[in-house]
Amino acid sequence: MARKQITGIGPAPTTGADDTGCPILHVDMDAFFASVELLERPELRGRPVIVGSPAGRGVVLSATYEARAFGVHSAMPMSRARRVCPQAVIIPPGHGKYSEVSKGVMEIFHSITPLVEPIASDEAFLDVGGARRRLGSPAEIAVLIREQVRERYGITCSVGVAASKFIAKLASKQCKPNGLLVVPADEIVGFLHPLPVSALWGVGERTEQALVRLGIRTVGDLARVPPTTLQRELGPAAGGHLAALAWGRDERAVTVHTPDKSIGNEETFATDVDDPEMIKRELLRLSEKVAARMRKSGHVGRTVSVKLRRADFSTISRSRTLREPTDVAQEIYATACDLFDAAGLERVRLRLVGVRMENLGPAQAASRQLSLGARETGWREAEQAMDKAIRRFGPDAVLPASLVRGRLDEMEA
Repeated sequence: MARKQITGIGPAPTTGADDTGCPILHVDMDAFFASVELLERPELRGRPVIVGSPAGRGVVLSATYEARAFGVHSAMPMSRARRVCPQAVIIPPGHGKYSEVSKGVMEIFHSITPLVEPIASDEAFLDVGGARRRLGSPAEIAVLIREQVRERYGITCSVGVAASKFIAKLASKQCKPNGLLVVPADEIVGFLHPLPVSALWGVGERTEQALVRLGIRTVGDLARVPPTTLQRELGPAAGGHLAALAWGRDERAVTVHTPDKSIGNEETFATDVDDPEMIKRELLRLSEKVAARMRKSGHVGRTVSVKLRRADFSTISRSRTLREPTDVAQEIYATACDLFDAAGLERVRLRLVGVRMENLGPAQAASRQLSLGARETGWREAEQAMDKAIRRFGPDAVLPASLVRGRLDEMEA
């Protein structure tokens, strides 16, 4: 089936695509962080622009489509982005302005329907089935959203309109930038099967390599493989999941509120580090940040996870589930250190480390069992007092002694 038979790209569907049975929208801002920056730097429009740290070894946060034409993409190391696109203008990120615009865009979505599921600061799923009588068909609602985002904030978005979340997200990706794509419910297979198998959720680099070894390169190729074969090659869960997606089957509803599944922070070192003391000092700093975020959001967690990326970019993760949930930095840090020690990377040069808490739940619902002889007050109370001091005097008002010593050592060096 020709692509033009099922697409409507631009300010309105130009082919009269049938959006009956297509209540799901996936709205995705185009190069969101870069677009927000260009609002203050309009002279840079039409030029390759990268949002990321000009110095150091961070990653690309966002890039204009002019930069993407050179191969730059989000999460690419900045050092590589500068090599592939040396003429790019690099803008340091200003997170406050992104949050402000993101909040406004989400307010537009909620004015359309209460069924909004944000999946990032710049994208969301909407179920507009209940808004038809008030605002028109799903495609017409998509046009309305695009117009309101452009008029209020001067940025563009791409919208996929389909019968399911999976197809709607694929559609928005296919029509970027600044597009609108309707995939009629009875034309899903014609839209889906010509796509590369990597388009499916859950197909990463390794899974794609395994499928290519089986001669599977497109979604259509995958659809013709018996599900039992996929389950044997990829495992029961992954094989069954991909077999369903290959025919466009996705029963998930738009979820209005998705609780935080994890809270984490990570840091890329300025230079590769193989000193265990420096690495553990960074694990402490990250544990403090994670714990503070958990207390602020009213969460506790049971599973501590560390991320350790070597100088060659290979990454390992280790996790441990605690007996009781916690939001205490010292408990998180002690577990993170144990996980680092057990990883056997004591003298391996690391590029990045991260700490994450998973298995989250509300702090109010968590009970805490004191050990025999333990005091009723301790680290939790001390860290809550630190939170109050930081809110009043700033982020560096109170620091663990080891972090203070670390800063002094760095200054002397």
